Amino acid sequence: MRISTAQFYEASATNYQRTYNNVITTGNEVSSQVKLNTAGDDPLGAARVLQLAQQSSMLDQYKTNISTVNSNMTQAETALSSISDALQTAKELVIKAGGVFTDADRKANAAELTQLQAQIVGLMNSQDANGQYLFSGSKSTTPPYALNSDGTYSYNGDQTSIDLPIGDGLKVASNTTGWDAFEQAINTTRTSSTLTSPAVDDGKVSLSGGVAGSSSTYNSKFVGGQPYTVAFLSSSQLKITDAAGNDVTTEANQAGVFSSTSAANQTVSFRGVSLNLNINLTDAERATTASSDAAIAGHSFQLAATQSSISTSRSPGNPSSATITAASAGTSAADMTAYNNSFPAGGAILKFSSATSYDLYASPITASSTPVSSGSLSGSTAKASGVNFTLSGSPAAGDQFVVQASTHQTQNILNTLTSVITALNTPADGNPVATQKLNSSLDSALGNLTSGTEQISTAISSGGARQNATTNQGITNDSLQASNSTNQSAITASDPVDAIARLTMQKTMLQAMQLVFTQVSQLNLFSKI
Repeated sequence: MRISTAQFYEASATNYQRTYNNVITTGNEVSSQVKLNTAGDDPLGAARVLQLAQQSSMLDQYKTNISTVNSNMTQAETALSSISDALQTAKELVIKAGGVFTDADRKANAAELTQLQAQIVGLMNSQDANGQYLFSGSKSTTPPYALNSDGTYSYNGDQTSIDLPIGDGLKVASNTTGWDAFEQAINTTRTSSTLTSPAVDDGKVSLSGGVAGSSSTYNSKFVGGQPYTVAFLSSSQLKITDAAGNDVTTEANQAGVFSSTSAANQTVSFRGVSLNLNINLTDAERATTASSDAAIAGHSFQLAATQSSISTSRSPGNPSSATITAASAGTSAADMTAYNNSFPAGGAILKFSSATSYDLYASPITASSTPVSSGSLSGSTAKASGVNFTLSGSPAAGDQFVVQASTHQTQNILNTLTSVITALNTPADGNPVATQKLNSSLDSALGNLTSGTEQISTAISSGGARQNATTNQGITNDSLQASNSTNQSAITASDPVDAIARLTMQKTMLQAMQLVFTQVSQLNLFSKI
């Protein structure tokens, strides 16, 4: 086989260049201690390093999210704990007001409660360092609580939890909504009693709306049988019948037997509700059993869950000038069933698709929203989900009305404080009936303040559980990050001993190639003669 001089020079130059490049590459590896600089150095290793880098980036984001969750939960817990402390003070003031207080003393307590209420409103509207409201849900730029024109407070946030990923396939809520912390407190006074006979209240018999002590008993027994009629047969016996006329007196404590010898409060317990009964008779009426019976017999009350109140507001962008002048939940069995089963708990939107046709949607309306109820105007009335809306003017396609309903099953603590402040500011000195109403209001306030405190405690516990979950996941993520760094280092980091040995060998080979090339290049045909 013949090898030309040109071939020899070309082959030698290629081998020399390759070895020289190896020396340069290994030299860089020795100096930088990094063996993977480009994908060409190790294609499989480069792909693995890319995967590890992506995982590292996600772990960094998880760490940021965990920090956000912990920060938000700490701020929320601080605000909620302060609210809980304020409620404890409020309960103490209410208990004191139930003692032997004068009107002036009660007004002083009302003034203190007003200050506590203002403090609680400020805490409920707490903001983080970025000016975002802690308890507004996804509407973080909107103050969650605002005072209405009628003196009540309403929640203007939503029920949306802002979920952040803190690990592969694991998300936690980074916020506590006001809906969860304050709006789900059970209203212990969600029943009401109405005097039905005599037509004009003579003040002789007073029956409070009652305090619901057991929600399970109330929901399973009381609600299904309402409205009830509480009829006083004599000065020592009352009778309770349900909506169907069935006598259910035996389910009341002492089977409806009571005493009318004094004006002291008495308690009638019935199907999870405790009612305050007050008898106010003159000395002459108490003189004999017959006179007492004559004074009390014939009094009757209707006892039922407080009817839902409906509020509406017109969207300012409506094409027409039509307004809703009245809205109320229907009282028929069909309306009550429709209301309980389909009316959106978080509020609704009544939207007209034409001058007569309308749909009721859960609020807010999105591209995927479907109506929960539909219908057509009957005169000036629109009925949807058991609610009757009375309109003034002619609606047009595109008209929208925001609808909020209060079932009175829950009540936020701000409205509870408003009620008890009003009660304490109402004169009661020397008036037995007013005093009895005051005591009923104080009992109601204590029950609702306790319920509100329990709801806040639940919210604090929920936030603490999320903090524990994020902390534990953070430890796991740190371990993954450390393992990630080790794996990346194993692929990209150079072994100094191996690199130096390879560099020495490659330099020796380069020198040998230089020597061989010099010697061989001097050979020719005549050197063999």
